[in-house]
Amino acid sequence: MHNPTQTAPETASVQRRSFLRTVGAAAVTGGILTACSTADLQVSPNGARAAAPGDVITLPGGDLGILNYAFVLEQLEATFYQMVLANPYSGMTAMEMQLFQDLRNHEVTHRAFYRTALGGAGIPDLTFDFSSINFRQRTDVMEASRMFAEVGTAAYTGGGKYLTDPQNLKVAGKIVSLEARHVAIIREMEYMNQTAFSGENIVMDGLFIKMEPSEVLPKAQKYILEKIDGRNLPTAVA
Repeated sequence: MHNPTQTAPETASVQRRSFLRTVGAAAVTGGILTACSTADLQVSPNGARAAAPGDVITLPGGDLGILNYAFVLEQLEATFYQMVLANPYSGMTAMEMQLFQDLRNHEVTHRAFYRTALGGAGIPDLTFDFSSINFRQRTDVMEASRMFAEVGTAAYTGGGKYLTDPQNLKVAGKIVSLEARHVAIIREMEYMNQTAFSGENIVMDGLFIKMEPSEVLPKAQKYILEKIDGRNLPTAVA
């Protein structure tokens, strides 16, 4: 069982420093919102540590817990888009291929960012099972892409309020703005020239999309072979 709370010196160190200062402002304002180069993608962004199917990954509390929670989702999305491109569906257009490459590059950047910033206090590499998604079918890929992007956006919006360090919140704000743009472009690909991109329900209701960690983790767990234990994460006071 992996429990980041057991690495007390590293955990305390990360808790004392802001997430932004851990890797430097340049990494956030520059690399995190731009695509990776081909060379970047050839290097394992998550380091050497890896979990094993069946392991229990216990997330800590406080800011560190929320950041690791976000890291779970970034690992999930990055791996998903890598699978999309490794198994392109029939009829994928050049434009769609380019857009999926952009989505992959963004998520791979986010994943690498969290791994570097969290260091030894971060969760290990997770193992994923996407067997419920038919990557050869465009409809399956689009539905899954939209679901992951919407859940990711809702997770940052719902979880960001628990961050106590303003700099950590600033980082989360940068990432969620990009996640929201992912939702928009995926909706446009899925429902070209229809209201799914900017219909009233999206423009109005979409501004308030948010989900608590307790709502998000079960959705992510479907695709993760390790058990993610989020009991230590902050929760809303009724």
